[in-house]
Amino acid sequence: MFGSRLLLLATGCFLAAIPGASADENLFGYVKGAETLPKGSMEFYNFATLRSGKGQGKYVAVDTLHELEYGVSDSFSIDGAIKTMSIDTHGLLIDGYLPGPRKFNVHPSGIELGGKYNFLKPALDGIGFATAFSLEYSWIDPHSGRDKNKLSANLEFLAQKYFMEGRLIWVGNIGLESTYADRSAIANLPAGFDWPTTPEMEIEVTVGTGLTYRFMPNWFFGVETQYQTEFETEVGQERWSVFVGPSLHYGSQKWWATLTWFPQVVGGKEMYAGQRNTSLHLIEKTKREVRLKVGINF
Repeated sequence: MFGSRLLLLATGCFLAAIPGASADENLFGYVKGAETLPKGSMEFYNFATLRSGKGQGKYVAVDTLHELEYGVSDSFSIDGAIKTMSIDTHGLLIDGYLPGPRKFNVHPSGIELGGKYNFLKPALDGIGFATAFSLEYSWIDPHSGRDKNKLSANLEFLAQKYFMEGRLIWVGNIGLESTYADRSAIANLPAGFDWPTTPEMEIEVTVGTGLTYRFMPNWFFGVETQYQTEFETEVGQERWSVFVGPSLHYGSQKWWATLTWFPQVVGGKEMYAGQRNTSLHLIEKTKREVRLKVGINF
């Protein structure tokens, strides 16, 4: 049973004066801060992300993540996570990605192990800087819901800075993901449908930033954005997209929550046959995402 112990503030008296902003509290839905947990403390996270809209047919998927993070030292934390997903899609075929209708409820989809090391603390050093790294293995394709073995290594560089005595907070991220993916064969595919089963190597680059303001005790309102692009073995740059949206965050001593509305504003490269909206990438991405994150400190 979760205790009521308050997270020790890694940056001392400065952060103690900022209501609702304890170490490693997620002020944004997608971009990440540079803080780590204090030594010996733990935090449990639940993330739920709704992805919907391909421009045609029906596409609704929900990704969930259940993660436990532990502070090994005041500068280094480790984490482990279990991932699940559900999907409901029909009325749209996309070569290599959506081979037909698929619907199932919450199902285990992957596991992840990671760590985060803080080099500079934003309150003590003027600007915060950290690196995060993780290994992820999944067995369900997040786009189609079909069987797909995927092994990914992620490396992120995270920056964070306080302004106005902590009422205004900026974060910036650069991330690199390297992936080995292997799809399982599918029987009875539509005639002429392309479903490659040769293993693929992919590299994904993500750049994001966010700015949030504490407008009343414990409450932050901000805006965040991410640019993401992917390169694949045979085709080079496969996709790119930009998402921008608002985030609302509430933080107390025992728990916090962040809600983000994240629509795609522009995207490009590969498009499916008959795609009407040519200003978005709608093969691997969707028109919009909504993410709810909840964290409990103990």
